[in-house]
Amino acid sequence: MRKAVLFSLILMALPSAAAAKPPVVVELYTAQGCASCGEANANLVKLAERRDILALTFPVDYWDYLGWPDTFAKPEFTTRQKAYVAKLALREPYTPQVVVDGMAQAPGLKSDRIARLVRDAAEAPRNPPDIRFVGASRVDVGSARPPKGGGEVWMIRYDPREQDVAVKSGDNRGQTIAHKNVVRELKRLGAWRGKPVAFRLPAPSEDGLRTVVLVQAGRGGRLVGVGQPRN
Repeated sequence: MRKAVLFSLILMALPSAAAAKPPVVVELYTAQGCASCGEANANLVKLAERRDILALTFPVDYWDYLGWPDTFAKPEFTTRQKAYVAKLALREPYTPQVVVDGMAQAPGLKSDRIARLVRDAAEAPRNPPDIRFVGASRVDVGSARPPKGGGEVWMIRYDPREQDVAVKSGDNRGQTIAHKNVVRELKRLGAWRGKPVAFRLPAPSEDGLRTVVLVQAGRGGRLVGVGQPRN
């Protein structure tokens, strides 16, 4: 097993043909108890239909006190958003917020501004590391120029279904909120410093989830690479 892993990483360190352009990652930070989030969720559902975008919904928990505990929220999603708050020099976290490729952010209702950020990210020069999945239990990240201070490798598992949640209390009482690509698992796999490295993937906690691996500058920085298993 060790020899196979070593051989795989050696191959990934070698120059390879140009890979398919990775999608632009659009992260929506939202909450079912947020009065203005329903429209932002609906906008993300539309973005998720585009093949050049990986749209991810991160429900946060800090509006639960308003009277409706978000059915998908996890504290680690709030922690991830707070890292962006610090990196992007914002005053505080808010919803609905969209972060594009870890580099820029906009209010989730500003669809025109989000479209510009997506275009800018798609046109930005990239030199991502090769990311290869070996079965369901391992991912190999290849060589590339690392961000200053090194990078981090994150595993995200999300539910690709469109789901509607009927809110029964709080500011959105009586409304049905649409969700798409709701993140269910978020795990830091380890550090990446520009050289090939392999990581074990835990078994999924639920059936039907899709896996994506992000290589990212540390503490809420820009996205360096995006990898998904081939269907």
